[in-house]
Amino acid sequence: MTKMIWAVLLLFTVSLSAQSIKVRGSIKDSIGTPLEFANVIATILETGAIESYGITNADGRFQLNLPVNNTYVLKASFLGYETKEQILTVPENSQEMQQDFVLKEMENQLDGVELVYEMPVTVKGDTITYNADSFTTGNERKLGDVMKKLPGVEVNDEGEIEVEGKAVNKVMVEGKDFFDGDSKLATKNIPADAVDKVEVLRNYNEVDQMRGLGNDQDNVAINIKLREGKKNFWFGEVTAGGGIVGNDKAGYLAHPKLFYYSPKYSINFITDFNNIGEVPFTFRDYFNFTGGFRNFNRAGGTSFNIRDSDLGFAVAQNNRANEIDTKFLAGNFSWRINPKLDVSGFTILSDNKTNIVNNTIRRYIATGTSENINAVNDQRSRLGMLKLSSIYKPNSNFQLDYDVLLKTSKQTEDDTTVSVVGGNTNNISETLENKPYLINQNISTYYTLNDKNIFAGQVQHLYQNEDPFYKAIQDSVPFRGIFTTIDPTDTANETFDPLIPATLYDINQEKNVKSNKLDAKIDYYYVINKKSNFNFTLGSTLSNQKFRSGIFQILDNGNQNNFTEDEFNNNVEFNFTDVFLGMHYKVKSGKFTFTPGITLHNYDVKNEQLGITTTQNDWMLLPDFNAILELKKSESLRFNYGISSQYTDINDYAEAYVFNSYNSLFKGNRFLENALSHTYELTYFNFNMFSYTNINGSLNYSRRINGYKSNSNIEEINQVGSLFNMDSNFPDESFSASGRFSKTIKKIQFSLSGNVSLNTSNNIINDEIQESQSFTQNYSGSVQSNFRDWPNFEVGYRLAINDYDNGGLKQNYYTHQPFVNAEVNFLKDFTLVAEWDYYNYSDDTNTVENTYSFVNANLYYQKRDSPWEFQLQAANLLDTNFINTDSFNEQFNTTSQYLVLPRILMLTVKYDL
Repeated sequence: MTKMIWAVLLLFTVSLSAQSIKVRGSIKDSIGTPLEFANVIATILETGAIESYGITNADGRFQLNLPVNNTYVLKASFLGYETKEQILTVPENSQEMQQDFVLKEMENQLDGVELVYEMPVTVKGDTITYNADSFTTGNERKLGDVMKKLPGVEVNDEGEIEVEGKAVNKVMVEGKDFFDGDSKLATKNIPADAVDKVEVLRNYNEVDQMRGLGNDQDNVAINIKLREGKKNFWFGEVTAGGGIVGNDKAGYLAHPKLFYYSPKYSINFITDFNNIGEVPFTFRDYFNFTGGFRNFNRAGGTSFNIRDSDLGFAVAQNNRANEIDTKFLAGNFSWRINPKLDVSGFTILSDNKTNIVNNTIRRYIATGTSENINAVNDQRSRLGMLKLSSIYKPNSNFQLDYDVLLKTSKQTEDDTTVSVVGGNTNNISETLENKPYLINQNISTYYTLNDKNIFAGQVQHLYQNEDPFYKAIQDSVPFRGIFTTIDPTDTANETFDPLIPATLYDINQEKNVKSNKLDAKIDYYYVINKKSNFNFTLGSTLSNQKFRSGIFQILDNGNQNNFTEDEFNNNVEFNFTDVFLGMHYKVKSGKFTFTPGITLHNYDVKNEQLGITTTQNDWMLLPDFNAILELKKSESLRFNYGISSQYTDINDYAEAYVFNSYNSLFKGNRFLENALSHTYELTYFNFNMFSYTNINGSLNYSRRINGYKSNSNIEEINQVGSLFNMDSNFPDESFSASGRFSKTIKKIQFSLSGNVSLNTSNNIINDEIQESQSFTQNYSGSVQSNFRDWPNFEVGYRLAINDYDNGGLKQNYYTHQPFVNAEVNFLKDFTLVAEWDYYNYSDDTNTVENTYSFVNANLYYQKRDSPWEFQLQAANLLDTNFINTDSFNEQFNTTSQYLVLPRILMLTVKYDL
């Protein structure tokens, strides 16, 4: 079947090519200088409709694909030049045709800007502007659908945007941050019919004074320009629906959204209530949502982050859940109080209830034991965020920013697990609960003394409080030899000390971690000229953490048995200090830009526990280097190298036992030292609008010395782990390579992508050094159309290969995934959108082999210019029950089967406001 589809596509593509010819030419100025990024557009003479467009390359060359038997108006334009038109007739028997343009410079450049702005694509400096109507078909419903149609822009399955292979850092609407620039919320909520232009801002820096001083090449922002009818007016949509989930459960959906934008104000409201698996804001999104608090001294060479003590809550995903119930509310505002002061903010509230059912096989490398697990997880995540920001800019030389972010949540999880090992069954009931909150504040100031001297200061403070609670009730005695001591004189061969015999063993753990972290730095830039500058940085990181934990048992009679021994109770205080002085020199020479740097650090680490204070003080000189070769304005090669000193936080220093799960205990190591990591990165970008080709690729290599490694003792399935610094003769190494190629031929886009990753690590398992290696490969290819009047399709194939070698135990897993998507308009007002994904999952020995498919379909009805839209939605039409995944770590290999949401049938109604 797959071969037949590809053959039909090939014949279809060839037939399209036979119906048109190439028109090539050049655009130059009056003295013969080629004009790069000039625009040429071909419209049909009779109707005025746009047929094709082109952008000139560095040699001023362009090319167009034009159907035969028609007459066209070719318009050539460039910023600051007069637009020129030519009439071109393309007869049936034409071969390749030539058409050149010579443009004259205009006196009134404003008129030229207006003419160019209506082109499908315009390029001005680091800004690419797309005219949305030139690429869309009219069936797009959200911003993400529009973005997928733009050359050089990708939207992944999570709704995150990439441009020329680089992740978008910020999304704005009319120059105002949309929920602090989060691309996922933007792509899934902004209505497509509100989008007029999309501006891609490369080398982006939101502070005017700082542009061009540092390395902003990887910073990309997107600004959405709204249609005239959407400015200074409220707009949005209200969606509601009902249906059936599975055989007998009622499904519901309510999704009102409201937006308002004016030069002075902006207000956004987003809500989403459903139980059909559409999760607008996940637990993972919550922890990844930094609110802009990131990249403090990213080139300084220190890696130290305060971790979240989340107890390993199962991360819910809508494709791995048996049931999901979602409630989501969010609001965002901005207000320009006066020309000197802007304030903005957002709030997000989310309540997700999730049921996860999975069957898992774990194969433990050290013992050769296999554990069969059947687990049911019921979790609830209640999340809340509030951020307020202000920007005070009295003049072009001074700017003061203040931000405060509050995050709080309550996470609960109840797990029922049946573990079978060698015929022995253990029933385990686990309860996890955490109610963390944090307050993050930032003050940044920027001051330009004169053209040569620029200052920047930044202070960040983080306060975080976490109180995770863990309970495990199981049939068998947990961790014999730790919670019990072996006594040969005991007839039962056991003396339960500190554990007291019980019908069921009810073990509990309380924990509290409080963290205070202060980051402060001052940057001074001395600008030598437009091509070079010095940057001097003086700063410090101060961190204080307090860790308390204790383990106790609930007896059959309800009494509490406290484990009073030191090995079961943590009372730790941890301090980390980094004082640093750095220097960087940026210089541009021809096509090259070099930025070498070096930073001197003084690190001081102190932890106090069990009445003993342990300290470490080190001086380190850490270099970094960045080089950019700008082959063309849209083609570059970049190299990054750096050494980072890595420090862990208090969780890995606390030496008393801490539960990770029913069969995993961990104890820290107060004598841990820092690790050193060498990283190398080579990236290539090529965005060629002349040939409609987008190529990007990267090579990454890292080598970590003296790294933090696990030292685990495993008996059957029970693991007791700690950390230590591995000898430099056993480094951790990782290598990865990725690449993507896409090319558009008329209305057909061809895409190929792939990434491979090889990771090698060394750990100690049962007192023996064990090398673990994983080699993962992911490849995909697809063909996608973008017709306005014809049916559209996407056909592709994905292949995932995971090779694991854990201490000589080798396992290989394969996932083959062909897929087909189709979009068809019929009977004038109807649109059918269908998706088919087929999975073949197996291992190299064929002991695991599963095949399954997912089919989703949506039928839309909307009369032209009507605000009402009706939708019949069918998800998982084949009622597929499960999906397969596999994973790898140094202790065991895992293959899992997750139950998924059943067939869902819904009728929804949407009204555009």
